[in-house]
Amino acid sequence: MKCFERLIMRHIKSQLPPSLDPLQFAYRPNCSTDEAISTTLHLALTHLDKKGTYIRMLFIDFSSAFNIIVPQHLIGKLSLLGLNTSLCNWILDFLTVRLQFVRIGSSTSNTTTLSTGAPQGSVLSPLLFTLLTHDCSDAQFESHHQVRW
Repeated sequence: MKCFERLIMRHIKSQLPPSLDPLQFAYRPNCSTDEAISTTLHLALTHLDKKGTYIRMLFIDFSSAFNIIVPQHLIGKLSLLGLNTSLCNWILDFLTVRLQFVRIGSSTSNTTTLSTGAPQGSVLSPLLFTLLTHDCSDAQFESHHQVRW
C-alpha cells in the first residue's frame, strides 16, 4: 500500500500549481524547523529595520494535526487546486469509513469506524494535511483581517 501511496503522492504533486506557499516548511524535503525559524527571524528583523514598522506573528500548534482532516473539506480544496474528480474520489474513499481497533498483547478492543483524519503512518497524510492548510497564508490574514492602530 505504501508503494501505491507514493505513486499517488507523485501524481498529486505533479498536478499542483507552482503557487503554493514557499514559506510552508512542514513535510517538505530539505526543510526543517531550524530553516523555518531562521527565515522567520530574518524576515521579521529585516522588516523592523525600517523606521515606524511593526510585525505581527501568529503561531499555531496543530496538535494531532492529521486527526483534524475532514475529508469532504479537503476534497473541496483539492478540487480548487485543479486535481481531477477521479483522484479526489479515490482520496475521499481512502480517508473515509476506515476501521480501527487497538490491540495490546492478545487483547483487542471493539472495532470503530473513522470518517475523519488521515491514517497514522500513511505516506500521503503529511501531503494531504499540507494541502488542507495551504491557504492559511499571511496574504489571507492581511487582506481579510486588517487592523489599524
